Amino acid sequence: MPYTFAEENADAIALHVIESDALDAWLSAQDEAVATWARLNGFSGTLGQMLAVPGDGGRIGMVLAGYGTAEKRARVHFPLAHAAAKLPEGTYRIASGLPDEAAETECLGWMLTGYRFDRYKSKSTKPHALVPPAGVDTARVEVLAEAETLIRDLVNTPTADMSPADLAAAAETLAKAHGATFDTIIGDDLLERNFPLIHTVGRASATPPRLIDMHWGEVGPSLTLVGKGVCFDTGGLNLKPAGSMSLMKKDMGGAATVLGLAQMIMALNLPVRLRVLIPAVENSVSSNSFRPGDVLASRKGLTIENNNTDAEGRLVLADALALADEDSPDLIVSMATLTGAARVAVGSDIAPFFTDHDALATALSSAARKIDDPVWRLPFHEAYESKIEPAIADLDNAPTGGFAGSITAALFLRRFVSQSRYVHFDIFAWQSTNAPARPKGGVGMGARALLEALPEMLGL
Repeated sequence: MPYTFAEENADAIALHVIESDALDAWLSAQDEAVATWARLNGFSGTLGQMLAVPGDGGRIGMVLAGYGTAEKRARVHFPLAHAAAKLPEGTYRIASGLPDEAAETECLGWMLTGYRFDRYKSKSTKPHALVPPAGVDTARVEVLAEAETLIRDLVNTPTADMSPADLAAAAETLAKAHGATFDTIIGDDLLERNFPLIHTVGRASATPPRLIDMHWGEVGPSLTLVGKGVCFDTGGLNLKPAGSMSLMKKDMGGAATVLGLAQMIMALNLPVRLRVLIPAVENSVSSNSFRPGDVLASRKGLTIENNNTDAEGRLVLADALALADEDSPDLIVSMATLTGAARVAVGSDIAPFFTDHDALATALSSAARKIDDPVWRLPFHEAYESKIEPAIADLDNAPTGGFAGSITAALFLRRFVSQSRYVHFDIFAWQSTNAPARPKGGVGMGARALLEALPEMLGL
């Protein structure tokens, strides 16, 4: 992470954050040379505008960062990052203008502005450092930035280097770093241990399917995170067209996100008993691929008519959720890049979630607004239950009709959880265009909102 925090020092360049409608008042309080320079260079405080003001000896004396209007800031993530991305190399300090309530989120945006997925490149990024405003918990911000970096790196890595085995290795590295216990159930052992759906979906791959199981913490309420770890999704025998397959390295975005959230929880030493479950598979095509029309067994005993091999994520999650439910934890959260219907409903920027528990939903929604990690509640609509009940089995993994696809998928998953304190996220895990602090590629969705809400959700 080439963007870092720094201690106060004499060489730090003053960075003034200026809203458009506050510009005239700010300029009137400055030396005439500063005001004249700003006016001559057309500085207006527009969001993302950056102007370096010369100082002594040809050095930068200060930098003006446009902060726009409240209306414009509401349309973007990390508004200050829009100017920070244009700064020349150096160390900066926030001298004025940044609202206290936005300081922590904007400092996180500063850190993430430096993110680059450079695993396959030799070019390095120029360093930037920030002396943060007083009162910002820089240790916490650094934890959030590191976890977001983990999520992005995992999602961005091509499947050749992020197979189910590689995903398990990344989870094990995280577990060891924080003193967590780690276990995996691999290949045919999944059948011996009664995880038939995970085995069925992943058995056609050259890399055997597996269930990743990590435990951390000995005190406090119990929290189980379940992440979809489909490391590549061809669609199986219901093969995806090329255009739909190009981003399928990101189909383990749910797994990446729960690992990022787990890193936050462990690094911040939250008083919880944490469990992370990730069914890690590759949905491939081979002579032993599962077929449309097959009736599949599940860990819970429910039978499933498999009407589309491209609706495999809910199958592997079903076995993992059944295991999670057996321990009756205080809260279960699943995260998955599950349906295109969720994107149609809320777009690529919002993480929709489902829960029957109103207090959990309220806590999540409030936390998301506070820390700029947008979420939106969708309903477990009871009237659609019949859509997931086929004629010859207990459940249908791919109801016909095409309507309410995200809801029917969520209802399917809910059949494997017996308690009401369950939250399911249907995320995209991908930034489609370049934006400050959010370059095109993998991105975390919902993890920071969950972290912020956990104290209320679990009574910490």
